[in-house]
Amino acid sequence: MISFVIPSSLGAGAVGILIARQRPDLLALKPGKAGAVLPARPWRTTILAVLVWGAIWAAPMALIAATLGESHVLWQVGAFFSQLAIVTFGGAYAVLAYMAQEAVQGFGWLQPGEMADGLGLAETTPGPLILVTQFVGYLAAFRAPEPFTPLVAGLLGAGLTTWVTFAPCFLWIFALAPWIDRLGQAVWLKGGLAAVTAAVVGVIANLTVWFALHVLFARVGAVEAGPLRLSWPELASFDWRAGVLAALAFALAFGAKWGVLRLLAVCAAGGLALVLVG
Repeated sequence: MISFVIPSSLGAGAVGILIARQRPDLLALKPGKAGAVLPARPWRTTILAVLVWGAIWAAPMALIAATLGESHVLWQVGAFFSQLAIVTFGGAYAVLAYMAQEAVQGFGWLQPGEMADGLGLAETTPGPLILVTQFVGYLAAFRAPEPFTPLVAGLLGAGLTTWVTFAPCFLWIFALAPWIDRLGQAVWLKGGLAAVTAAVVGVIANLTVWFALHVLFARVGAVEAGPLRLSWPELASFDWRAGVLAALAFALAFGAKWGVLRLLAVCAAGGLALVLVG
């Protein structure tokens, strides 16, 4: 499995913009309406939104820097998830591909199995899947709690993660919403977003392979070649129970066309049964 880095989205967007300018037909893009009357550029509204929501976003980080310092795990958690909120595209699954690799391999906050547990927990609870970030933030702070107790540090880590994940969303909404009518006429922007969407498909496939390897095999090694990182499982560590459940889920999802709720219920019951008898 190749590790994708965030600049891939920016590179895809740049390629899409170039194609949209030269050959928009390749991306099935329609030209903007000729002679359309566009509203004035709302610079004042955008700048005000950026200042207000930027301050809201940065407030807890400034407090952490002043009281705990930039070496504290809470600063690392806040900085990482702030970066995640700014430069990742494509929804929760695209974000998780990068987050899982960094949280496990980069920072060492979790083990691969724990990351899989967090994703499973997020899939079975109400709310958006992106709230799996709370799980990561909680464990990261829980395991390096000083000067707090582990529970307090974990709650602070989860709360901070949620704050810096969602505050940028409001910044983008209030800053860019006044520009929607103008942006809708920008063929170059549509081209960039179309290319980013295509790249996101690859990122989600990367996430699927990463989780599959770490769920199906107890030990997964890595081979690096320049900027590429290839994960390679130890075949002898294959977990047959996970393999049975994966095959069952595949058959029910793609063969029987089951819905998510029934699928999760059956696989959860199957997993519990295999653990009890194994």
